Amino acid sequence: MAGRVGDLVKGDPHADRVVPPTGFTARLTVFTSAAMAFLAVFALALSMATGRLADRWAEELARSSTLRISAPEGQVAAQTAAALRVLETTPGIASARALPVEETRALLEPWFGPDLPVEALPIPQLIEVVETGEGYDATGLRARLQAEVPGAVLDDHTRWRDPLVDAASRLRTLGLTALLLIAGATAAMITLAAQAALAANDQVIRVLRLVGAKDSYIARAFVRRFTMRALAGAAAGTVLGMAAIWLLPDADPAGGFLTGLGFRGAGWLWPLLIPLLAALVAFAATRFAALRSLGERS
Repeated sequence: MAGRVGDLVKGDPHADRVVPPTGFTARLTVFTSAAMAFLAVFALALSMATGRLADRWAEELARSSTLRISAPEGQVAAQTAAALRVLETTPGIASARALPVEETRALLEPWFGPDLPVEALPIPQLIEVVETGEGYDATGLRARLQAEVPGAVLDDHTRWRDPLVDAASRLRTLGLTALLLIAGATAAMITLAAQAALAANDQVIRVLRLVGAKDSYIARAFVRRFTMRALAGAAAGTVLGMAAIWLLPDADPAGGFLTGLGFRGAGWLWPLLIPLLAALVAFAATRFAALRSLGERS
């Protein structure tokens, strides 16, 4: 296997003359490989970013709940204290705390601005609930709260957590599907370019056959040239794509998903596989096109 790879890289100077080093097919192959590699970097970044997002939402939201207390002004403090007592004695709950006015204002600030008079508005008291790894019985807790704290409403985030995680998972699948489509489009374009090169060199191929050259010898020249062109183009496209990803804003909790689109740590090594995969796609597509075209000319 190593010998074949070495022969592919080194090539045969005599056989290489069969394939024109420049021209329309050469530019088409390099440009297609570079453009598809550039898009592949973003598809890979989308897939990895949505994967991180789905894992983060699933982990963070699954461990927290919110208890909302809506009661007349004179009963809020008493019901809050009663709710905290219920939560402290509920198995599966690690901690519970009532959010102060400052935190409530910070939660509402993105929607209503910094000057919202929280104290003057009938805003419910919020209690943050953090559960243990085993979790708690939400149905039983709701029954206890209904009996002891009539104004309490428990939100365990399941209603809107699952759609968010599902959406992130679907986006990850979409990114992987885009990678497959990019590979297919690259193979199709390189196949067309190889067929055009074979057709343009039909007379040269006929002469080579007359002097005893085998189809495998002729095909090897086309396979090498187009594989190396695809490798070079994909390498350039990958570098440009990684540079574009690197220039995106850093992840910011206030910025949401778009500012987290990119690679993290060892994830930067994954795009380096794109040129190698492009070369493999070009190798397979060119070999198939060359052997098929040469077989039809026999």
